[in-house]
Amino acid sequence: MWPDLIEKSKAGGLDVIETSVFWNIHEPVHHQYDFEGRKDLVRFVKTVAEAGLLVHLRIGPYICAEWNYGGFPLWLHFIPGIKFRTDNEPFKAEMQKFTAKIVDMMKKENLYASQGGPVILSQIENEYGHVESAYGSAAKKYINWLVSMASSLDTSVPWVMCQQADAPDPIINTCNGFYCDQFTPNSNKKPKLWTENWTGWFLSFGGAVPYRPVQDIAFAVARFFQRGGTFQNYYMYHGGTNFGHTSGGPFIATSYDYDAPLDEYGIIRQPKWGHLKELHKAIKLCEKALVATDPTSSFLAPNVEAHVYNTTGCAAFLANIGIQSDVTVIFNGKSFHLPAWSINSQTATLEIKYQNLKHKRANESDHSSEALQSEWTFVNEPIGISKSDAFAKPRLLEQINTTADVSDYLWYSISIEISGGEPFLFNGTLSNLYVESLGHVLQVFVNKKYSGSGIGNSRNPKVTLEKTIMFSPGSNTIDLLSATVGLQNSGAFFDLSGAGITGPVTLKGLSSLDLSTKEWTYQIGLKGEQSRQFEDFGASHWVSLSTIPTNQPLIWYKTTFDAPKGNIPIAMDFTGMGKGEAWVNGQSIGRYWPKNIAPQSGCSSCNYGGTFKNYKCLKNCGKPSQQLYHVPRSFIKLKSNTLVLFEEMGGDPTQISFAIKEIASVCAHVSELHPGPVDAWNSSRPQNGGRLGPILALECSYPDQLISSIRFASFGTPHGACGNFNHGKCSSANALAVVQQACIGLKNCKVGVSAKSFGDPCKGVTKSLAVEAVCS
Repeated sequence: MWPDLIEKSKAGGLDVIETSVFWNIHEPVHHQYDFEGRKDLVRFVKTVAEAGLLVHLRIGPYICAEWNYGGFPLWLHFIPGIKFRTDNEPFKAEMQKFTAKIVDMMKKENLYASQGGPVILSQIENEYGHVESAYGSAAKKYINWLVSMASSLDTSVPWVMCQQADAPDPIINTCNGFYCDQFTPNSNKKPKLWTENWTGWFLSFGGAVPYRPVQDIAFAVARFFQRGGTFQNYYMYHGGTNFGHTSGGPFIATSYDYDAPLDEYGIIRQPKWGHLKELHKAIKLCEKALVATDPTSSFLAPNVEAHVYNTTGCAAFLANIGIQSDVTVIFNGKSFHLPAWSINSQTATLEIKYQNLKHKRANESDHSSEALQSEWTFVNEPIGISKSDAFAKPRLLEQINTTADVSDYLWYSISIEISGGEPFLFNGTLSNLYVESLGHVLQVFVNKKYSGSGIGNSRNPKVTLEKTIMFSPGSNTIDLLSATVGLQNSGAFFDLSGAGITGPVTLKGLSSLDLSTKEWTYQIGLKGEQSRQFEDFGASHWVSLSTIPTNQPLIWYKTTFDAPKGNIPIAMDFTGMGKGEAWVNGQSIGRYWPKNIAPQSGCSSCNYGGTFKNYKCLKNCGKPSQQLYHVPRSFIKLKSNTLVLFEEMGGDPTQISFAIKEIASVCAHVSELHPGPVDAWNSSRPQNGGRLGPILALECSYPDQLISSIRFASFGTPHGACGNFNHGKCSSANALAVVQQACIGLKNCKVGVSAKSFGDPCKGVTKSLAVEAVCS
């Protein structure tokens, strides 16, 4: 997917691609490195260079990124005497070794700009300023060591530290956030850099889906350059998918879509991508003035600021930072309309283009196959201890220190003898089982039968469970299955946060019995993981029945499928499933959890005006946090693909279907008050000296598509959104015919937005043109 993603980024007006370097995937075992396949960092950097773009290499190697363990490999945790991210010799030795290896790889391939390559910046550490105070005086020593270590690697390009106000020279301190116009570097010799402009927010299992309106992003970007910014990066421009166990958190979802301009599947997200593309063009028209001088500023009206870069040419940014009212101001003898929360840099409110993206199940689309119609087989995962490498300890063990994260799962098993009359019983055979866990998910089985469960959440991963259980005379077993959902990736001392059942675990009846210090037997991982069930496609132990068992915990399922036809991105719709993991042809597409539902409340209309917060704009309340799971085309063959599931809590795999990510229609809604297209700003003016008026532009998303019909067209006061436009009180009678004549049969088309094109259905009223077109 890399070349296509990079080309779409370039087409969107980007100049530089940033990427983090993921220590845990490149050195999964101490001193054993992996840079193959999609871990080929050098190939990625070269692919960016081949597209004519530059690179900011964020080595870290702590990266946060909602990535498992913040990008650190788990073996690091077990080095004697180590303490992360502080003045600690074992940690610094390993960090320097890995950082130097990455730098040496770049140098050997002549990839630094000083060697004629694309890498113009490198980053060391990440957002350390947020946690620095927790590490006391050792933090400052660590920071000074970072500067010395990074500088000694002699890249001949600048190093940066984000969110590090006290970064010593020559390190450049940079800003991360939704807005960075107010940021000032700690020296006037350093440029004003914005390394993370958050285009949305990450999704957590159990949470609603966050999004950020493009109008607010465009406002933030224009304001940054208005106030002297020199470099701005979108985090994310493409977020992608947390395949396997790469998601952190805990409880970070498998999708890392981030509401980015290129969505999880690599599809252009409109209007975000197109709006920002126009913004980039407008800012670049000002480039000569922006790099030649600092701005002068003034107030044109309450909440209206002007920043002017005036050299041999002039570039002016007019900002309405009010959130309630549009204003009209006079600047240089000309009138400018400024909507609330907007900036005019010859940009005003940019033309909005967007698409109606519909999910179609494979059997409802021409681009489908008979996917997932094959027979399902299954294997039951044993409850409790089933592996020969189980071991016993006379206490409860913390999970991460026990498993080293080789599996999400750890079994805790104990035997209880019942002879009758035990004080922890009541009513003869009953007892209240009480369990406290650091998280993240807990299931209880008594005598191999499911008895109850508890789950944490992204705000509090801990689990407390109290359940009445029934014993039988003689020997009884209590099996507790603890599961992690990604490891902590941020915060001071995040590596010490822990998981699993650390107690107390008690039985309560007439009196209590503390089981915490009794002998427990442990099993790391599942038997099916040990036998690599997800790769063992032809094994004879898979069971075939006319009706497979469903809605039971701890079961493996397998089926085969053919790929949906065409090249359109595909996903799997996990409706009907509980929680688990899925593999396609042996490759994990990540954890699934469609039964984890977002809260009913919190999703309301979202006004882009005013300061944005990560919880301001939410959607999909009361629905699964994630229902669709990305299956890259490169993971599958045309025929006979194998899908394996491990279902942890209980579900029905026969309900799973393919969803194709298809652009159903393209839309635009442009006002008379919009400026003309940015591409025309450098062209000669019309002969009468007036401005080129606004234009509505439509373009089909795929190379083989043409506009086949116009579903909606209205010039006047239309309202609504793509897929749900409606006519207003004022509407031109010939709008549909005009747009049909201009667009049908073409891949792209443009229509002038003025009464000259459509007539004036309501004089004295500001009008707009809204269109939805079908591409086939």
